[in-house]
Amino acid sequence: EGKMRCDVNVSIRPVGQKELGTRVEIKNMNSISGVRDAIAYEVERQTEVLESGGKLIQETRLWEAEEGITKSMRTKEGALDYRYFPEPDLVPFDLPDSFIEDLRKQLPELPKVKKKRFINDYGLSEYDTDYLTSTRMIADYYEEALQDKKAAAKPVANWISSELNAKLNSSKIDISESPVSSQNLAKLVSLILSGVISGKIAKTVFEEMYEKSLDPETIVKEKGFAQISDESEIMKICAEAIAETPNAVAEFKAGKEKAIGAIVGLVMKKSKGQANPQLVNKILLEKLKA
Repeated sequence: EGKMRCDVNVSIRPVGQKELGTRVEIKNMNSISGVRDAIAYEVERQTEVLESGGKLIQETRLWEAEEGITKSMRTKEGALDYRYFPEPDLVPFDLPDSFIEDLRKQLPELPKVKKKRFINDYGLSEYDTDYLTSTRMIADYYEEALQDKKAAAKPVANWISSELNAKLNSSKIDISESPVSSQNLAKLVSLILSGVISGKIAKTVFEEMYEKSLDPETIVKEKGFAQISDESEIMKICAEAIAETPNAVAEFKAGKEKAIGAIVGLVMKKSKGQANPQLVNKILLEKLKA
């Protein structure tokens, strides 16, 4: 209900005395300001009792907010006053260490251990593993998608924590209901790493995967998304882009290397985003520096 409830325990001691004095408990406090005021009042009250030669008793007191004072509810001289006694329906029994160890062996891998393994085995960062081990379902999905391919560890982690996570959040579902299976996400990452599609095209493919629950290979084939890696074809497109961007070419030759970005952008536009970016940059640099 959003309500605060706590107890306050106050004991004081004269300056120089090592042992704290008798503890007094103030029950059922329900505000920070009440706690503050009750402590202040109780310190003053206990000080007056001791300085006047009196003796403090272990007791429970009640805070009267309107009057600004504490009032005695009941005294408690020791643990016996709490009426502690064994529960008659719960018979004590001893668990041997071997029994406990057998149970421990049956436990699944716990989050902290899993996180450490992900860092050590897959070279992931603390940031990556915080999300990947936040639930068992996410961790299982990750390892299913990874399929023991350590080279894909970081890319797979990135796709799960960024693109997939964003989609799941917008759909208000968890990863167990994901339209993109761990196997299909693994295929998507493989297509990127093998150079079949670019990272940019992969995002378009992923949208289709999420909307239609299709595997990426089918989408790439049907849509003609395969990356262009034919050097002669890319050389032709690069030559056209250079001819159409004389200003960018002049700036590059004048020492402004960032000007190549405009030419790369035109090449990607002409190839509908399918030209191999690494090959595009390589060919453009060779042509511009020739």
